[in-house]
Order: sequence, then C-alpha cells, then structure tokens
Amino acid sequence: MREAGRISAHALRLVSASVAPGVSTAQLDRIAEEAIVACGATPAFKGYQGFPATICASINDELVHGLPSENRILVEGDIITIDVGAIYQGYVGDNADTFAVGAIDPLSQKLIDVTRAGLYAGIEQCIDGNRLGDVGAAIGAVARGEGLGIVKEYTGHGIGARMHEDPSIPNWGTRKTGPRLRTGMVLALEPMFSLGGDRVERLGDGWTVVMSDGARCAQIEHTVAITEEGPEILTIDTPT
Repeated sequence: MREAGRISAHALRLVSASVAPGVSTAQLDRIAEEAIVACGATPAFKGYQGFPATICASINDELVHGLPSENRILVEGDIITIDVGAIYQGYVGDNADTFAVGAIDPLSQKLIDVTRAGLYAGIEQCIDGNRLGDVGAAIGAVARGEGLGIVKEYTGHGIGARMHEDPSIPNWGTRKTGPRLRTGMVLALEPMFSLGGDRVERLGDGWTVVMSDGARCAQIEHTVAITEEGPEILTIDTPT
C-alpha cells in the first residue's frame, strides 16, 4: 500500500505541474495515466463502476467525479480538483488536491487552505485507540471555524485491496463516538468544503457532482495508515 500510495502521489504531482490556463482536462488525464503505467501500476479509477478516465477533474463548483474532456479548457482564475488513484500488486492508493489555475481570488485560496487544514486535523486523530468520530469532529471543526460549508453526502472511506471499504468517514462527527481505530487500518480521508451550502446534485453526464448553489468547493485527500508510531501518510511522492 505504501507503493500504491507513492505512485498515486507521483501521478498527482506530475498532473499538478501541468495545471495552467489553456490546458484541457483530457491532457491532464493522459499525463496521469502515463505516469501510473510507467510505474508498473494500473489506474484505479478507469473502469471502476464504469468510470471512463484515469482522473476525476472537477472545476470550480464541481465537487467530485468531473469527466476529463478535450473541450474542458482551464481558464485563469479557475480552481480544479484532481483525484487520482493507482492499483499496485492488488492494493489501492487514492489521493486528491485542489489547485489554482494561475492567479485566483482570495476566497478561493482560503477555501483551498482551509480544506487542507481540515485534512491534516483529521490525520492527527488517526491514532490507535481513538474513535472514528474524533476524525470527523476534527475535520468539521476546521470548516465551521472558518465559516465554510461541509458536504455531507460524500465521505472518506477505508481502503485496501478495494477502493472503497468500510468504514465511511464523514467530515463531521462527535468526539469519542463511533468505531475504535486500530493499528493496521488504512483510511482515505477527504474533506470536502464549500464557500456556500452543503447540497449537491449530479449532472446529466451521470458522473459530475456539483454544488446546488453554484458555490466553489474543494476536496483534498490522503491515504493514511494507522501505525504504532502514529498516522503515516502513504500518498507521498518519495523516491523508491
């Protein structure tokens, strides 16, 4: 799982380096697929429940599952969430980040920064003996403290030999409630915050999920292992 996570992070880093005005999301998709295959892995999303691409490319008010296209061209001031995963020797890594396309407005930058802070607040709670509610409570407190919306219809998840495993990991919760966390568990934490409300809807393409109020949103994700030494982020692009 460390290697699956590393490959996923490597692909995301290469994609992020190409995020710029004038680039199509299809170009970003090709970069990710080539990077994953070159590492001897398989794109985790492509074909998963029929999804047609290697990355999810979600722009501005698109929350998750945006479909890459030659016709989706990035524009100065956009924000884009890229979600990508890889399967290596039967195990899955999964990560996402939200990136600025050129210069962005201060509120969009705040959205990205706070979503990242929420992720790391949740990661800090991934300790043997804590409860799942401790993770969600820590994430949610960051969003509420900054006045951001918390999407409730989509959550993080366990991950291992399958992309989505139990438990579901809400980005809100009550401390000292829920299942106990134990060493050896691996979780995909993915805060999803918005500059508006929490309601979402699916577009006619059957995949893209957008904020109902049109507000910008962000999703940032790491795959995290619970170890005896504390939380270990697996989706880090480190040399092999």
